[in-house]
Amino acid sequence: MKPVGHFVSVVTYTAQLKTPLNYFGTFYTSIQSSMINAERMLELMKTQPTIRDSPDAVSMTACSGKIEFKDVTFAYKKGQPILKGVTFTCEEGHTVALVGETGGGKSTIMNLLFRFFDVETGEICIDGENIQNVKIESLRNNMSVVSQDIILWNETIEYNLRYANSNATFEELVKACEAANIHDTIMGFNDGYKTIVGDRGKRLSGGQKQRIAIARVFLRNPRILLLDEATSALDSNTEACIQQSLKRLSHGRTMLTIAHRLSTIMSASCIFFLKDGRVAESGTHEDLLARRGLYWQQWEVQSGIYTQAQE
Repeated sequence: MKPVGHFVSVVTYTAQLKTPLNYFGTFYTSIQSSMINAERMLELMKTQPTIRDSPDAVSMTACSGKIEFKDVTFAYKKGQPILKGVTFTCEEGHTVALVGETGGGKSTIMNLLFRFFDVETGEICIDGENIQNVKIESLRNNMSVVSQDIILWNETIEYNLRYANSNATFEELVKACEAANIHDTIMGFNDGYKTIVGDRGKRLSGGQKQRIAIARVFLRNPRILLLDEATSALDSNTEACIQQSLKRLSHGRTMLTIAHRLSTIMSASCIFFLKDGRVAESGTHEDLLARRGLYWQQWEVQSGIYTQAQE
C-alpha cells in the first residue's frame, strides 16, 4: 500500500501546483502584452500632428457661420485628386446639402472644413477669414458634427451628454434632451439619466443614440452644424422624429449636411451635386428637378426604389 500512498501524494501535490503555475504563465503573458501596449501608447503620444496652427494664427472669437470654398483642390495621394476646383458658398443661417455619387468628395469637404487636412490649392473661409489663419481649437469650438456612427462611452447617459459641455447644469441637460425629443425616453428607463449605455452605446437603439448626439449639439450651441448621413440607417418613423429635432436645431445656425437619401434634404436652401470631385449642379430641390439632370436622375432612381418597396 505504501507505493500507492506515494503515488496519491505525488498526484495531489501536482494538482496543487498546477493552478499557481498556470497563473504565473498567464501573468507573464499579460505583462508582455501590457509592455507592448505601453510602448505603442508612448509612440502614439510622441507623434506630432501634421496640421498645426500657423505662428500668426488668431482665435475665432465670434462666428456668424458663412462658409466659402474657393477653387479648392485636394488629394489624399499625390496624382489622385479627390476635389478638383470645388467652389460653393453656404450663407449664414442657411442649410446647404451635399449630394452625389460615392467617392465624389462629400466627406472630404467635411474633413477639410475641420482641418483634419489642409487644401492643396484654393481657400476655405469662414466669415471671410481663411481657416488656415485661425487657431484650430477655436475653429472646431464653433462647429459640431452629427454622424451616422455615434460614439458613446460605456458610461451613464448624463456622462455622455456632459462630454459636450462639462460645465452644463442638470437643468440644461434636460432642456437639451427635451429639444432633441429624447427626454421622455430617458425618463422611461429605470435609472433615468444614470442609465449605463454600454460599450459604444449598444444598449440604446440607433434612433436613441442619434437623438442623444443631437442633444449634445444643443448643449454645445455651435454656429455651424455638420451632418454626415445622420439618418441614413434609421427607419422612416424614427427618421421623421429626428428630422423634427434637426429642424429645431438648425434654427439660426448654418447647417452643412451630407445625404444620399434625397428626401431628407428637400427643404435645403441650396443643394450641390458633386461628381468626380467637382460641383456638377446646384440649386434648390425644385430647380434641380426642373433641369432633369444628374440630381433628377438620382431622384427618379430613389423614387422608383421607394415605390417598389411600398408595393
